[in-house]
Amino acid sequence: MKVSSIGSRRLVLVVLGVLLVTAMAYVVMRSGPLAPTRVTVVPAAEGQLTPKLFGIGTVEARRSYLIGPTAAGRVRAVVVDVGDTVRAGQRLAEMDPVDLDERTAALDASVARAGSAMTAAEAQRRDAQARRDLAAVNAQRYVELGRQNFISTGAVEARLQEQASADALVTASDANLAAARQDHQRLAAERAGLRQQRANVRLLAPADGVVTSRDAEPGSTVVAGQAVLRLIEPSSLWVKVRLDQARSAGLAAGLPAQVVLRSNPGRALPGKVARVEAISDSVTEERVAQVSFDQVPAGLSVGELAEVTLSLPATANAVLLPNAAIKRRQAQTGVWVIEAGALRFAPVRIGQTSLDGQVQVLDGVKPGMSVVVHSEREIGEYSRVTEVDTLVGRQP
Repeated sequence: MKVSSIGSRRLVLVVLGVLLVTAMAYVVMRSGPLAPTRVTVVPAAEGQLTPKLFGIGTVEARRSYLIGPTAAGRVRAVVVDVGDTVRAGQRLAEMDPVDLDERTAALDASVARAGSAMTAAEAQRRDAQARRDLAAVNAQRYVELGRQNFISTGAVEARLQEQASADALVTASDANLAAARQDHQRLAAERAGLRQQRANVRLLAPADGVVTSRDAEPGSTVVAGQAVLRLIEPSSLWVKVRLDQARSAGLAAGLPAQVVLRSNPGRALPGKVARVEAISDSVTEERVAQVSFDQVPAGLSVGELAEVTLSLPATANAVLLPNAAIKRRQAQTGVWVIEAGALRFAPVRIGQTSLDGQVQVLDGVKPGMSVVVHSEREIGEYSRVTEVDTLVGRQP
């Protein structure tokens, strides 16, 4: 009896030990380091991708003007202020003319004097022509009389010399008249230039716009080219946007755009790419494009930040996968595919990407394949995996 009860107890202990070891092995294989790796998968499916480019930009004026004098001087008056709307040709400011008015009056007198000298030269020319005509008639008459031996040869030569002197006098009067005319033209040109300088003293608006800066006050001395006022055309406002060079494939003028201003984040303004700059930023590795508004919103300010989304043409049908499924393994780009319960790394060739995380796979994956998107730890070809809906929270 005692031997039988002892054997029974040993058998129970052995069975309990086996059950305990089995339970521990089950727990280790299910939740320990030897447990299968939980992964989320997605079936590869074909579809079209609408690539988009995203960038941050600032509002700038396509046409802005620096209004300043063409010569150094002192500011006499500034008649507009920052924020004022002005019209083309409107007087904005005026420089001190100093002695321009007096110099213009002096040149007016010089032009009048040159006109009088030109009139006198014309009168002298007419007198010289009359003397030449008379000398020619007398010389012709004396030559005829000399041929008939009515007068001496010396008298004929004297008349011929008078004719030559009259011709020279006409030539001299022509030269004097030409010099008088040239002097008159020179003085008139100097007067026109001086009047232009006098007109440049008035600083006028070159186009309709808004004053954005007032850089000099009355009494200030400025040099040639220095801005007294700054003016922009509100209708020419656009966004200078910077885009990552690595994602800028397909960037071209005319692409539709959506602009979200920092001052109004809930509204997307339509626009289009007006120009793509020929020079990129090699430091930040960005390309620069100018995006114009279909309709410039009211109250838009220069320098405001904006988020710009550009829409590229839709791609051809191809396999689409989440960006998280793309992995790098031994300098190869690919995805983990589950086939018959086993893992396989499939190298792929990717194309365009979208802002919502979709990637166009051109080669390497066929529609219907199960592709691993996320895993709770690093996986390999010999890893055991179990498919779950999500990695967040406990799975049964």
